Amino acid sequence: MIRVAVVDDEQLVRSGLRLILGTAPDIEVVADCSGGDAVDRVTGSGADVVLLDIRMPDVDGLTVLGQLRARPRPPAVAMLTTFDAQEYLAAALRAGAAGFLLKDTDPEQLVRAVRTLAQGGSVLDPGVTRAVIGGFLAAEAEATAATAVRALTPREREVLALLGEGLANPQIAARMGLAPSTVKDHVRAVLGKLGGLNRVQAAIVADRAGLVAGRPAAGGTI
Repeated sequence: MIRVAVVDDEQLVRSGLRLILGTAPDIEVVADCSGGDAVDRVTGSGADVVLLDIRMPDVDGLTVLGQLRARPRPPAVAMLTTFDAQEYLAAALRAGAAGFLLKDTDPEQLVRAVRTLAQGGSVLDPGVTRAVIGGFLAAEAEATAATAVRALTPREREVLALLGEGLANPQIAARMGLAPSTVKDHVRAVLGKLGGLNRVQAAIVADRAGLVAGRPAAGGTI
């Protein structure tokens, strides 16, 4: 059973997400709260996945994210956002967010996203992809990423492409026909060669480089 905590300052949003996730037989919402007591509630609930509002009036979502990431064995945290919160995205990414979802995400997509996060994958809603890319890949960072991608081996580029799809290691292993331990080594090597990025940052680089199936390179710069 995947244990989920929902943190948002709006009760209506929390209730809606609880209702949606409650339809999945393998997901249990173990906590829902606003930002003020989020860290204690999430920690006490033993949540595997946290859906966290990126902007809240009492305690900022970025603050909650940082405190959760500092805990031993932190949960996977996906930020809930709206189209007018773009200035927060790059900061959340660098703070260790495992993904970004719009608050009006399709119910089936939301359930899939939670399952992906629980498996160690990353999620990036198409509605915020370009905003996240724009905030993360500034000119200097983009040049560094471009050089790093060109230095990857063909197998490592394949792994990066699958990271770009948000896949977790077991899913990558199944797709490539490799042992999970081998994939873990490849992922570690790729993230290291990209400058110590996390999985979401690597997914952004893959998207920018045009490595993700069905999506052309953004501007053709990498």
